[in-house]
Amino acid sequence: MNRKTLIVALLAIAAIGSGGYGLYVAGTRHGIQASKVAPDADISKAGSAGVSVSGKKILYWHDPMVPGSKFDKPGKSPFMDMQLMPMYADDAGDEGKVSISPRVQQNLGIRTAEVTRGNLASAVEAVGSVAYNERDMAVVQARSNGFLERLYVRVALDPVKKGQALAELYVPDWVASQEEYLSVKRMGNGAGTEGLLDAAQQRMRLAGMTDEQIRVVETSGTIHPRLTIVAPIGGVIAELNAKEGMTVMSGAPLFRINGLSTVWVNAEVPENSAAQVRAGNSVEGRTPALFGMVFKGKVSAILPEVNAITRTLKARIELANPSGQLVPGMFVTVRLNPAAKEEVLLVPSEAVIQTGQRSVVITALGDGKFMPVDVETGAESNGRMEIRKGLKAGQKVVVSGQFLIDSEASLKGTTKRMSDIPNAGDDNAATTSHHGVGKVEKIDTTEVTLSHGPIPSLQWGPMTMGFKLPAAGLPKNIAVGDTVAFDIRKAKDGMFEIVSMSLTDAPLSDDKMKNAGAVK
Repeated sequence: MNRKTLIVALLAIAAIGSGGYGLYVAGTRHGIQASKVAPDADISKAGSAGVSVSGKKILYWHDPMVPGSKFDKPGKSPFMDMQLMPMYADDAGDEGKVSISPRVQQNLGIRTAEVTRGNLASAVEAVGSVAYNERDMAVVQARSNGFLERLYVRVALDPVKKGQALAELYVPDWVASQEEYLSVKRMGNGAGTEGLLDAAQQRMRLAGMTDEQIRVVETSGTIHPRLTIVAPIGGVIAELNAKEGMTVMSGAPLFRINGLSTVWVNAEVPENSAAQVRAGNSVEGRTPALFGMVFKGKVSAILPEVNAITRTLKARIELANPSGQLVPGMFVTVRLNPAAKEEVLLVPSEAVIQTGQRSVVITALGDGKFMPVDVETGAESNGRMEIRKGLKAGQKVVVSGQFLIDSEASLKGTTKRMSDIPNAGDDNAATTSHHGVGKVEKIDTTEVTLSHGPIPSLQWGPMTMGFKLPAAGLPKNIAVGDTVAFDIRKAKDGMFEIVSMSLTDAPLSDDKMKNAGAVK
């Protein structure tokens, strides 16, 4: 190919490329103009709320960036530099509702569950340690002065049975009273002897003898100066104060016996579950030391004290221990079964959104419509929460994707949202101010236009918008191009007005733009 032919080919390719680019630009401009016609037609020709040129019924006009704002006529938003958008009847539905197509629901991963009636009471598990049942305890004391001649139980924690001999005492005081009684009895049944016999028996009782011991002296006719002390109950010797050969005073404690037929378990119950536990609730206990064995019992008492570190209450549980295998110090896992309560409304716990001031549930109304509902919650257990007010059995609630629905409601201008941002109708709206930092773009006679950073208290991102001037006007040192810190407040007409404005010490940086905004 010669040089002349190459030049002709390059010129042809350039011509084709320039023609194609021209067609592309023309098509793009046509598409942009076509895309503007449809919305602008509704905005410009519909006038007040009515029927748009597309045939859809317009309920009202709103600013998607300011939830809750409603206007009767189209025009520029009073909040920022953008046109008001129409809200169609097909999209809005009833007040407070938002419609989402099935395809969008699938993309958002929205799941629902039914409001049911049921019993929230469920078993509570806790861990505790075994202790002696202090109600199953006996203290053995000396009833008379004497000498401990023989001790049958020599070590603490020795097991004993009811009626088992524990010690033998020699009681000198018994000798004189028994001799007197036997002397009167040998006198026979003469006149006046009956009264003397009763008086001698009373002196033996005062010396510490029981009716059974007096009967032995009477039937045997001999003196019994020694006392055999026996165990009044079965169990273990928890305390041993007796030593062989020691002198014993009347009333001195010799033995303390704890029974093992029942034991106490002091279980630590979480504070948030303590309301479900009551005295008398049935209990099942298990311990790793006795694998496979289940001990039955009941809650004896809930002690009125909360552990400040573990945030638990102590439940005193009485467990049956017929074989005596549970001993003090063992760890036991107990399962407390609360008494059955009346049925209540229940929803999955994940369906309830706690905003700090309200509890909100998103209800599914069918046909792709959703609406937030304020509810009053109650107890919570095993992933379910009691609903005391706000819902009915059979309703559907959203358990996944609630915040995405809330965002959709914000974009569509639904007035009732989960957030607690004050609206113009709120009692404190006129006194709530919001702080921001921005740059002055324009100053008119009635408003000032600012390019400001985020204002989280209003859920606003960085934007340029106009604000009403305060009645006293702006400070005289404020000019276009200045970087200012300002406070705004929502007026009764729905527009935001400047409360205060001042120059900042330094130019507005990116960090300040990100961190600007806090409720005062």
